[in-house]
Amino acid sequence: MSTARGRSVQRVEAQADVTDTTATPGLLRIGEAAERAGVSARTLRWYEEIGLMAPTDHSVGGARRYSEDDLARIVHIRELQSLLGFDLGEIRDVLRGEDDLAGLRDEYRSGPGAARRREILREAAGINARLRSVVASKQERLAGMMGELSEKASLYRKRLRELDAEESRPSRPTRTT
Repeated sequence: MSTARGRSVQRVEAQADVTDTTATPGLLRIGEAAERAGVSARTLRWYEEIGLMAPTDHSVGGARRYSEDDLARIVHIRELQSLLGFDLGEIRDVLRGEDDLAGLRDEYRSGPGAARRREILREAAGINARLRSVVASKQERLAGMMGELSEKASLYRKRLRELDAEESRPSRPTRTT
């Protein structure tokens, strides 16, 4: 999004937030949602632009409206970033997989025939395997980093023991010749 367009969108949303008296009950304006989720309104717009999420609704004036489910998704995105260290591309893949699994779960619960239930379970198992692969890859990288840090910690302890041993030796008198 260009800077000029971005400012224009912000002005339109700000005007819509001020003038919109027909807000859907229970839905939050972008500023309210951002504040509750601990992110900026710009971040919410960016998440929408790159396909991580979309607001539940829009006001008559076009302003974004967010639900509690939207807030939970924002929190989930932030957790994937901060706790697991996923980048936004990895997060998009994880969210798509989770969304696909939710759709399959709903379809399964709707009571399709046995053949379709088998297909759903096979499809869900494939998605689950892909998600596990993404997490396993991150775990491997983290394990490698932890291994390097452990090696350095051992080296530091060894050097400290060497220094302690040097300091505990009686000093030899220096000879003068």
